[in-house]
Amino acid sequence: MLDHVFTQLVASHRNAFEAALLQRQAVEERFQVDVFLGDVSFETSYSLPGEERPARIRVDTSLDWPTWSQTSYRSWAIGDDPDEPPEVLVEIAFRVQGLDGVPGAAPLLATLPEHLDVLGEPLVRGPATIEQVLLDGLVDPECAIEVAYEGSCALDEALLEEPTALDEAMAPLGRAVASLLVRIGDLPFTFRPSEPAGD
Repeated sequence: MLDHVFTQLVASHRNAFEAALLQRQAVEERFQVDVFLGDVSFETSYSLPGEERPARIRVDTSLDWPTWSQTSYRSWAIGDDPDEPPEVLVEIAFRVQGLDGVPGAAPLLATLPEHLDVLGEPLVRGPATIEQVLLDGLVDPECAIEVAYEGSCALDEALLEEPTALDEAMAPLGRAVASLLVRIGDLPFTFRPSEPAGD
């Protein structure tokens, strides 16, 4: 079920990131429904303005609206008192890709805080993940490094009663992500040369 509060959350997320002058990577956007479980998810990616396509430095975000939260929201909407407030599962991953060689994780981890606040709740930073892709004819792999934050954010009654208040609640996240992307861009990563257009 596409509950109004979740679609408003998606819109507020987009408003927050675009108000922070971030550029949406349209081909990376997905709105999915699990036809077996009923969970609804939204995934999108943003980068700083002027980044290449695909962006070398980007942030990937995922919002998940699980079935039990949908049930809790519908119970609240008809006047029942749900056992737990509905919540959304959030993942925010900072990714640097197209790297020439295996990067050190320490500079990136030193730049990213241990927690990010979303809707007033902290998302916890996980470990760095390094990905290597062996390209045809190349001995050295093309690499990427990613650090993700994960957590769940309860939607309190004030937000359920006035979902448009999510715009104001999400705005600090957009500004924080934009600031972190700028700081990541200042790190001394070595990138592979860009592919010529048309290749």
